[in-house]
Amino acid sequence: MTLLNCDVLIVGGGPAGLSVASSLPKSVHCVIVHQDKEIGKPVRTSGGTWVKDMDALAIPNHLYQVVNQLDFYSDNSEVCFDISHDKLAILDVTALYQYLETLSDHPNRQLFLGAKFIAARQDADSLYTSNIRSREKGDFSIRSKFIIDASGWHCSVLESLNLARKAERLGVGFEYEFPRKDFPENRAILFVGSSALHGYGWVFPTNYDTIRLGVGVVNPDTDLSPRAVMNSFVESGDAKRFGIEIPEKCEVNAGVIPSIAYDEKLVYGTVIRTGDSANFATPTVGEGIRIAIEYGRLLGRELGAFIQGDKKALSRYESTCSKVFKQDYKFGFMMNTRIAGYPAERWDKSLKRLARLTAVEMTQLVRSHFSLKMVLRTIWLSVLGKFKKQV
Repeated sequence: MTLLNCDVLIVGGGPAGLSVASSLPKSVHCVIVHQDKEIGKPVRTSGGTWVKDMDALAIPNHLYQVVNQLDFYSDNSEVCFDISHDKLAILDVTALYQYLETLSDHPNRQLFLGAKFIAARQDADSLYTSNIRSREKGDFSIRSKFIIDASGWHCSVLESLNLARKAERLGVGFEYEFPRKDFPENRAILFVGSSALHGYGWVFPTNYDTIRLGVGVVNPDTDLSPRAVMNSFVESGDAKRFGIEIPEKCEVNAGVIPSIAYDEKLVYGTVIRTGDSANFATPTVGEGIRIAIEYGRLLGRELGAFIQGDKKALSRYESTCSKVFKQDYKFGFMMNTRIAGYPAERWDKSLKRLARLTAVEMTQLVRSHFSLKMVLRTIWLSVLGKFKKQV
């Protein structure tokens, strides 16, 4: 069996893994193994994020569609927000991932496509041997000093080494993509209620004149599949309410993200996790790409510093992530578990409450950025609701 040697093995060629690779010092030999045949395909995410974050990450603006109006729908309520202060960016996911791949391309990096991580073991010398199965190269092994688990919700590396378990509570999405026609290019929709029970739905315009119409559910909170929810939505005729017409033939995108409480443990000696493997997707709407890029790059820099002698660098990565995510994600996960079981009529009331928020407060809610005022308001409404039930 062929044996390769490297400093860092990165399992996963999504935005997290590619961003780690792009931020490592060029002197560090890294290998990326990615199970798909092509970077960015198939598409597994809706690609909704924020323009100011893309600017901060120096992502070229030709890779996304700018949206300045965000509308929310339930069965009997509608709320519209002008979000010119904090515009949405609907990403061209495939083009973005391929752009991220070019940023990591240098002579000391090897990329294996169509290569599946099978298992890893730690050897007596503290190095790791990972078994890889490739469509083109057959089975081979990689010896590395470090392993980055950027494998997504599967947590393939951590599971193999018995360091952690993959998430059992999952956000599962299903999406149709088709020509935009008359739907406004600067408008996006999020919908809840009977059209998307146990989750939510979305309508996003892309920068290449298509619409992404999707629904997501949380399993095992419900045993419904998102495809079944989508079929029900199509049959309901609610698409006309949103000003869209679904053609008979559509492209289909589908994906899975973890939907669990945030875990501060990211560093296991010389095995480190990031991206969906670290549950970085926001608990409110499951947004993960911008976070995967930003904190993948942080991990690349800190790992490079660790390799060059800074022994505090990896604990710095872990503590930085905890400071950013722990409190907001704790509250966001609490909200997530509550609203996943809302009936349709409860969503009507929730949208009426949403209408009382300013556009700034609404975007903070969607981003999972919770101010003390918002937390206290939510707690008060929860207590008030329980009191009213008792009396």
